[in-house]
Amino acid sequence: MHEAAPEPAGQAAPEPAGQAAPDPALQDALVALQDALVALAARRPVLVALDFDGTLAPLVDDPTTSRMLPGSRAALDRLAQAFPGVRTALVSGRDLTQLAELADPPPGTLLVGSHGAETGEVAPDGVRAVPVELDDERRRRHTDLVSGFQAAAQGRHGVWVETKPTAAVLHTRLAGEEDTHAAQGAAQDVVERLGLRAMHGKDVIEVAVVETSKGAALERLRERLAQDDDVAPDRVAVLYAGDDTTDERAFEVLGEADVTVKVGQGATAARYRVATPWAFEVLLGRLADAVDAAAAAQE
Repeated sequence: MHEAAPEPAGQAAPEPAGQAAPDPALQDALVALQDALVALAARRPVLVALDFDGTLAPLVDDPTTSRMLPGSRAALDRLAQAFPGVRTALVSGRDLTQLAELADPPPGTLLVGSHGAETGEVAPDGVRAVPVELDDERRRRHTDLVSGFQAAAQGRHGVWVETKPTAAVLHTRLAGEEDTHAAQGAAQDVVERLGLRAMHGKDVIEVAVVETSKGAALERLRERLAQDDDVAPDRVAVLYAGDDTTDERAFEVLGEADVTVKVGQGATAARYRVATPWAFEVLLGRLADAVDAAAAAQE
């Protein structure tokens, strides 16, 4: 895997006295990533699918205050304007309503919420969401799941529960070690009792009553673009970037001709890595530049 760490826009690192020459391996990785972006931008159609938290927006203690970095916002707007040759999408674990509200993406952006359980599209007059319908059995299990997670969080400082249309999420980012361990253990008991499967992310346990993954959602997005452009799915070039363990399923479904970017630390199936959302902000701007250059060359 290539690791590249472009400096955040407007946040150049200070140059210590006597600093050694740049690491050649890092420079080679950055060149390789830049070359991959240029190659991707020259293809059509292109799908630019991105996680939100930890990728476009830095992680924060209060998830309701999360906002996209300005440079990423500008690059996403530019990429959205390259439609129909380029299509943008946000693929998030957040529920669709909250994702649209916090990200405020440009019209034409495809939305995937709740790890694939919710889908929609940003239109000039608002978000057009596909309704989520649960049968009676799943509705009952959802009710039991939420109440079980709420009981797991009760009385434990910094532990709270987020309810989604098809899932419940136990958050422990603000909790101490003892409360985290106790809440997670109680939540796991609920999961096993209901016969469900947990997804473990950064300080979260999420459980859905329908089978979903970002990988399956990304494959559906790719198939949609292929149908729109009347091409085979493998003709759709894809860039996917994410920071969490739940993004690994998306990395795994993509091929050698696609560009996969892990943001942050940890084992990954992605081919490239950048260190932070600020580094990805620079990367996304470079992709927008490459798309503009490719479009100008075709005129």
